[in-house]
Amino acid sequence: METFLNYFETIPSSHRSLILVGGLTIFWFLEGAVPLFKFNYGKWRHAIPNLFFTLTTIIINFVLAFLLLKSADWVMANNFGILNWLPEMPLGLYILLGVFLMDFFGAYLPHFVEHKVKPLWMVHLVHHSDHNVDTTTANRHHPLESVIRFIFTLLGVLVIGAPMGIVLLYQSMSVLATQFTHANIKLPRKVDALLSYVLVSPDMHKVHHHYKLPYTDSNYGNIFSVWDRLFGTFMILDRNQIIYGVDVFPDEKENSNIKDLLKQPFQKYKKPTIID
Repeated sequence: METFLNYFETIPSSHRSLILVGGLTIFWFLEGAVPLFKFNYGKWRHAIPNLFFTLTTIIINFVLAFLLLKSADWVMANNFGILNWLPEMPLGLYILLGVFLMDFFGAYLPHFVEHKVKPLWMVHLVHHSDHNVDTTTANRHHPLESVIRFIFTLLGVLVIGAPMGIVLLYQSMSVLATQFTHANIKLPRKVDALLSYVLVSPDMHKVHHHYKLPYTDSNYGNIFSVWDRLFGTFMILDRNQIIYGVDVFPDEKENSNIKDLLKQPFQKYKKPTIID
């Protein structure tokens, strides 16, 4: 386990890129083999804006990465944070707990907040306005959202007391988990349901992309499903009833245009429709 953690402590940028591109490629082909929905769209044309926002996310995280490194070094040097205050534990449990807590602070918490604070929802809207959710939707985040999520991740490092190895392991797992849960793939219903007791499954996350409340405000988790179950934000909707997008922002042409998507957070807020 020590070798495993040391690897992520010094993981080369090329390896991190391989994880992102490799995961995207695998799920891209799986979507063709076992699709959940048969979209009537140009797959590459649909991917262009999503890959653009993936690139902006990578750039922002790369530029700000030194803050994560400095923070991780500081908490370890000063014995600060939850992991450093707990009694000594087996390394495997230490890593699992670190990733588990990072998933809360780096994913569930900012996601929940973005849905509850109107200006932040308008920023997050870029992610939800995709009418054909597939694996490329995973990192379709406005640059402002990439900064917001980075700030929460940084907060997580400080509160948790996470070393850099755990931070980079979490980020690597997060990339693959997000690509998996957004992928337009069809798992057997029982397998998906069983998986959702521990991890966020594709069907579970697709509910979150339904175009109307209350389903949009549910299933915020990224890697672990326990946060939604613990905080009462877990919901179930049959996969055949799911409609993607946001009902009050229905223009698919605008929602597929990079220029319009960059301006989307600055539009007038529109109250989502709630299903009776």
